[in-house]
Amino acid sequence: MGDLLLVRHGETEWSRSGQHTSWTDLPLTRHGEEQAKSLAPLLTGRTYARALASPFDRARRTAELAGIAGVEPEPDLHEWDYGGYEGVTTAEIHRSRPGWDLWTDGVPAGPEGHPGESPAQIGARADRVLARLSPALAEGDVVLVAHAHFLRVLTARRLGLPPVEGRLFQLATGTVSRLSTEHDRPVIAEWNVRP
Repeated sequence: MGDLLLVRHGETEWSRSGQHTSWTDLPLTRHGEEQAKSLAPLLTGRTYARALASPFDRARRTAELAGIAGVEPEPDLHEWDYGGYEGVTTAEIHRSRPGWDLWTDGVPAGPEGHPGESPAQIGARADRVLARLSPALAEGDVVLVAHAHFLRVLTARRLGLPPVEGRLFQLATGTVSRLSTEHDRPVIAEWNVRP
């Protein structure tokens, strides 16, 4: 069984400011590009059974700068749909909803086409990705380049936890994490690794 490598894209203006970013396709900052380039020693020179990236430019560009070859776009790797909280920080949300928590309180609907998602809906997307990757993981390592909240939910699901338990796995920009197996059970082998 291969390992599942999770790459969070490099920094964007909104990841730096703490604004919720799903469908707004911001480019990497200069620092985000440097973060992505710095991941190359951790990711290149390896053979992957599959390499997938979110369709958003910030993920695709991170994969490119990190030197990951043969990356395929995977629509289900897109970030949590934050609905009406797109572009808004948690501190701003707390002004009108004190104690609000993304993982338990959800998000209001946003503009047309962006109704927002619940942890269960993201968990269903993560489950689809994991099911499609199962044959590839039997052949070797797989790398996914995507977004913080989605990868956190995917990690919870890979470990057999409910989607909401993704709240336990803080994930920094421009990092590599590795999910492996031990005694035939999924485990976290490395988390938030930077060169």
